[in-house]
Amino acid sequence: MSVGAIQKAPHAGKVFGEDAAMGVGGLGGTETGPLSLLHVFWIAGMSCDGCSVAVTGATSPSVEELLMGSIPGLPRVVLHHPVLSVDAGHGFIRPFAKAVDGTLGAPYVIVLEGSIPDDQRFEREGYFSGFGVGEDWPESLTSPRAPGQPLRVTDWVKAMAPGAAAAIAIGTCATWGGIPAAAGNVTGSMSLMDFLGKDYRSALGVPVINVPGCSPIGDNFTETVAAVLLFLQGVGPLPEFDELGRPAWLFGETVHRHCVRAGYYEEGVFADDYGDQECLVDLGCWGPIVQCNITERGAINHMGGCMVAGGPCIGCTMPGFPDKFSPFYKSPPGSLISGGIARTYGAGIRRLRRMSMRSANRESLWDRTGEVPSGWALEHAKPTTAARAVGFFYKRLQYSGSVDQAKRAGKLPVPETMNVLQRTDRSTNEEQT
Repeated sequence: MSVGAIQKAPHAGKVFGEDAAMGVGGLGGTETGPLSLLHVFWIAGMSCDGCSVAVTGATSPSVEELLMGSIPGLPRVVLHHPVLSVDAGHGFIRPFAKAVDGTLGAPYVIVLEGSIPDDQRFEREGYFSGFGVGEDWPESLTSPRAPGQPLRVTDWVKAMAPGAAAAIAIGTCATWGGIPAAAGNVTGSMSLMDFLGKDYRSALGVPVINVPGCSPIGDNFTETVAAVLLFLQGVGPLPEFDELGRPAWLFGETVHRHCVRAGYYEEGVFADDYGDQECLVDLGCWGPIVQCNITERGAINHMGGCMVAGGPCIGCTMPGFPDKFSPFYKSPPGSLISGGIARTYGAGIRRLRRMSMRSANRESLWDRTGEVPSGWALEHAKPTTAARAVGFFYKRLQYSGSVDQAKRAGKLPVPETMNVLQRTDRSTNEEQT
């Protein structure tokens, strides 16, 4: 998507006002600088609140930094969250209505946690996920419910999405439907993208932004928000999103490529039981095809994460989750082929690497003296004839076209003070005799 397409969005006046100056980056604000304030409306649909828990643990950047406006170039964020807000009841809902009426006085972003239930078909009564009551509805629109009757989450999403500067879905339920949309559900749940449709564009021309995960990595969400805000401020580049609206720099790689256990897969070594340190593919890990950065970023504060903690990847960031990854903890069919191939060549590679490792674990001095001066083992295995033969050809290839440093080191004299304590004791005994 081009910058021009966003700047020329037909609904920008709903965010900044019809007469607002273009400002920095051509996206609103003031004539002298970018925006200083942005409202974020957090709406909970069919959710477990796990996304809220994950985001409060974010550190890069943290929610506190966004709320305080302490990040250079970013506006201060006013968060309207049903759990974290100090206000409640009608007072909490009032800013949502003002955003729809256009009287908020600042641009806003909507964030959906949880999937969208198919309850717009319930005309005058009934709902799957409620949010406020009839008298809370914006004055500029006809209320879909009578006073005292629960409004639906879908009512608010439908009313607020067109005027939002951006619409962000957090967590797999909001991005792809997730657990509430799995086989057997009775709610007809769907993702925010499914609900709004492929033609949806925010007031600034931005399609739905998706940050999946069950629960997602909190830093993935706050970093995406910060990147979008920097762009909207005119001080940062347009973030790159993939064809499904995911941040491409966060979800472009698979779990397996950065997994701490990937080296075992390459060598054809697989875990037999939970708690083993080897590759988890045989225990139902879908990491080789799942797009997620949990292995390199960690769950909270760059620590933990599924595979790091010993859990196989079950594909929770993918649109096909959970149905296409069930039954959980059963080896994926494709692993029979890929894993079998890895076992075949991995056995040979593993043995060759062990030979190289044993050689690299010896100083050149130890090779000259034939002694390893470590007290941590009574005996140290010397290189076998096969290892010496392999090492000879290996070194020829390693130093081809270069200087054989190992050979040069082998010509150095043995240090006279090597094993100095034993030499001192020997000298003392000789003097006494």
